[in-house]
Amino acid sequence: MFKSRRRRTYRKRRSPLPLLAIILAIPIALIVLELSTRLLVGVMGKSAELAAYEGEPAIVNVYRLKFLNDSNKPYDGLSEQGRLAAQRSLAVGYQLVGDQTSNFWQINPQGFRDTEPVPLDKPNTEFRIFLLGGSTAFGQWNPSNQATIAAQLEARLKERVAQQQRSPEKYRPTNLPFYKPDLEKALALPPKIKDGQYRVINAAVPGYASGNELAQLALQILPYQPDAIVVLDGYMDLLLPSDRMATDIPHIETFLSNAYGHFWSHLSQELTSVVTNTYLVRAIQYWIFNPQPSVSRLSLAALNGTTHLANYLPPDSEELQERVTRYRDRHKQMIRLATGASVPLIITIQPEITGRGNQQISLREQEILVELGADYQTRIQDGYVALAKSLDQLQSWYPENVKTLNFYDVYNDFSDRAFWDAIHLTEEANRILSERLYQTLTASAELQVPPSRPIP
Repeated sequence: MFKSRRRRTYRKRRSPLPLLAIILAIPIALIVLELSTRLLVGVMGKSAELAAYEGEPAIVNVYRLKFLNDSNKPYDGLSEQGRLAAQRSLAVGYQLVGDQTSNFWQINPQGFRDTEPVPLDKPNTEFRIFLLGGSTAFGQWNPSNQATIAAQLEARLKERVAQQQRSPEKYRPTNLPFYKPDLEKALALPPKIKDGQYRVINAAVPGYASGNELAQLALQILPYQPDAIVVLDGYMDLLLPSDRMATDIPHIETFLSNAYGHFWSHLSQELTSVVTNTYLVRAIQYWIFNPQPSVSRLSLAALNGTTHLANYLPPDSEELQERVTRYRDRHKQMIRLATGASVPLIITIQPEITGRGNQQISLREQEILVELGADYQTRIQDGYVALAKSLDQLQSWYPENVKTLNFYDVYNDFSDRAFWDAIHLTEEANRILSERLYQTLTASAELQVPPSRPIP
């Protein structure tokens, strides 16, 4: 017998693609996608628009601080995003670079947010009021210099002088009458402020805390012969650890002391930059994901981090007290400096969104509070209570040398939107603060026309 042989068919196995071919195919595919994206963007006429996009809305990027070294180059290891240039200063930590402009702000040669230079020699007819503080006083997210607190306050003071000239009878006369009924009537009128050219100079710098402002006042502001100084701050002092005296360029000490870590930070930054600057990645971000910065990211002008705001707040009551004591002591030194120079000083606690109240709050502000969370809200409110107590102490210690104001809940009954994030204000909200400061300044004896003796 013969065994039948089954016919076996063999199918030739396909050999797997070599690993090297797969590895080479990936960059080739990415290159093809990149070229295709560039071609498509060019056909759409969107090349310039996409090239200007840096992963966040334009107004956010234009207000982002870009820290430059002595060679006017960004520090290796820090983000190269941002348009508001600042450089390190041994005196004040860092300061804005002079003579820079954007569609939203203009910085004068002295590094102040002003359209004109401020000469050291003050004209005899000029009254200079300096505004010091951090990003809220600076006018973060405001559409122009004219929208800021400083500009609106200046316009209000100029309007007052013009009103006095047009209708002098509506103001207290220079020569007071002798007879009591006429004298009482005259004293009931608002006093005149001194005639002249009022200039409010925005010397605020995003990220500044009281330690930066104290050094700035002593070394940079007093030489300009101010007629009054307004300080608007408090928030950064609550966020800044008590072992730090002032805000500095983020991670600068680490970079200077750790060359190895600095190198790897620089290398990582360069690799990230190569990827994120491709048209493919930019197009996906811009038209598909369109990422929006978090409230914490928007509120932190100089800390250069993405950590939630609650993580910057004091972890316990002891640390809170140390930070508030630092705040009080720095302002005590400011009072002494201003008193020695015979300059009126107004210290104000800046507004914060948890002081907004719940009656008139907008839908977007409600969303911001939800994003910030209950823990943040409780702890920041405790911080503001402590700041207010320290401010009351300063007022009681120096009743003749300082005027203090607490703007924490100034928008409690405000019907429009006041906050862009936790601390930065809308243009209309700035108007409310400028009006309050205007009332305080015009009530200052140093700016008023001195009273005359009644004429018999």
